[in-house]
Amino acid sequence: MNTKHLVLGATGGIGYSYTVELLSHNIETTILVRDKEKAIKLFNNNPLLEVIVGDVNNLALLKEISANKEFIFLGINVPYQLWEEQMEQIVSNVIIAAKQNKATILFPENNYAFGNIDKPITESTVPQPSTRKGKLRLRIVDSFKKATERNDCKVIIVRLPDFFGPNVTNALIKPIFEEAINNKPIKWLINADIPHQFAFTPDVSKYFYSLTLESNLPGFFLINYGGFTVSSIKDLSRKISEIQGNPVKVKVAPKFILNTIALFVPEVKELKENFYQFENSIILADDKIKSMYPTVAETNLDTALKITLGWYENNMKQLR
Repeated sequence: MNTKHLVLGATGGIGYSYTVELLSHNIETTILVRDKEKAIKLFNNNPLLEVIVGDVNNLALLKEISANKEFIFLGINVPYQLWEEQMEQIVSNVIIAAKQNKATILFPENNYAFGNIDKPITESTVPQPSTRKGKLRLRIVDSFKKATERNDCKVIIVRLPDFFGPNVTNALIKPIFEEAINNKPIKWLINADIPHQFAFTPDVSKYFYSLTLESNLPGFFLINYGGFTVSSIKDLSRKISEIQGNPVKVKVAPKFILNTIALFVPEVKELKENFYQFENSIILADDKIKSMYPTVAETNLDTALKITLGWYENNMKQLR
């Protein structure tokens, strides 16, 4: 295949969704994966898909498969505790690979670079990271910006809140949907009584794809997408209960218990500096992207929850 689109992280949550979006437009796509069997199962051996087995840390292979690409979607889900060890090198490799053909890198970003901010984050809000993870994310964005200033590549970044959807199985989202399909209270951290933002990955992917069709974007383009703002996790639980019939209850892990767990669980230890994300509402303002694409058909929350719950029900055995 002479594909123009490369997806890195296609068997993870957001990379999977973006690959599905490309395939829905009958676009031939290349994905780089470590587990070919998992990829074939996820995408039903789609004939539009070129599956290459390898690792993004193999720069020679990455350059080889990127040489003719116009778009490289960087959706790799590095384990949380390995971000600082691995993410910057991965970004550097992708920039080097993109430089060959002046490709456009697509990157889903989060809100960590703004710390515990008490007002909505816009595209012009100045980052003020207060944590190691926040400083790392800001360095990554800066490295992309510098690459575009050198004319190595173009970059499109969509800044996101927490996200859910089919094949999103991270440690925050899985305890919501897996518990719900097992007729148990969903699990959350610290405070279930305040607003929280979530994006639905198929909608995220619609916007990313729409942005690839633009011909007049600047070399470095960053925009917010906030998705849904639920009034509280307890309210989200009520919505899930209406769909699934599980108990209308949230099992909240308080901070003192999490601090104890952090002594033994590396992922929780790394999460401690970001507890503010669950003590306060961090909100992304996304008026800009909504005004750019007023006709994008976003999924309503009830439907998004039904789709995600259905995916978990159909894939529960593989998740164990």
